[in-house]
Amino acid sequence: MIVRSLDQILDTDRDVRGDVWASRRFLLAEDAVGFSLNETTVEAGAEQTMWYKHHIEANYVIEGEGSVEDVATGEVFPLKAGTMYTLDKHDKHILRATTRMKIVCVFTPALTGRETHDEDGSYLPATD
Repeated sequence: MIVRSLDQILDTDRDVRGDVWASRRFLLAEDAVGFSLNETTVEAGAEQTMWYKHHIEANYVIEGEGSVEDVATGEVFPLKAGTMYTLDKHDKHILRATTRMKIVCVFTPALTGRETHDEDGSYLPATD
């Protein structure tokens, strides 16, 4: 059984930060459960273009408001606490945070924790 608290993750290599976001990685590939689980905080006013070509990602908003835009269709979906969205077709998307947002994110295949977004907003496929 794996049990972890946010306090155990903060200020470790599982606490990954960017300019407008922070990702706390509760489960990673090394945990060998087949998916990864993150709590991501996105700051108010942030706009990020992402495209997970090698991963499926499901997201559950637990705090804040914003929107996600499907780049292919231009359709914009409002996001607020209690809303889930899944990038089931490796959808290129734009996440916009109107207020500070907290999102629980699940990736498959599992992230290693060392990924960084490349120039088109995707993570490279796992090589481990």
